[in-house]
Amino acid sequence: MLKLASDPRNITEVEGYVSQIADRYQLDQEKRTNLLISLTEAVNNAIIHGNKQDRTKTVSIKLAQIRNGLAVRVSDQGCGFSYEDLPDPTSPDRICECGGRGVFLMNQLCDKLRYINGGTTVEMQFRLK
Repeated sequence: MLKLASDPRNITEVEGYVSQIADRYQLDQEKRTNLLISLTEAVNNAIIHGNKQDRTKTVSIKLAQIRNGLAVRVSDQGCGFSYEDLPDPTSPDRICECGGRGVFLMNQLCDKLRYINGGTTVEMQFRLK
């Protein structure tokens, strides 16, 4: 498990964590990249949107081996959110906006994505060969 204070500068620690996971499970370059991008987005969202950059709050990252792959959970200490209420970043009226694509990107790169605990935890699953 990795625990980070809600300071955006701590996002840099995700890369080393992903390297350890990739080495341990012998992930190919595509899986490594998908995991790095997805986990970086999830931690960034947890720090900025979940914990509102309150440095007294933490973001925790937990890794678990599941039947056919890996599950990574990112949890914050915020109030949660409703995934269904997020606007579609690909709609024509939002296509030129900066930001708002993290969850969409995570959905594209993970084999399975789900929100639990009222949106304070995101679980990303990646299949292994």
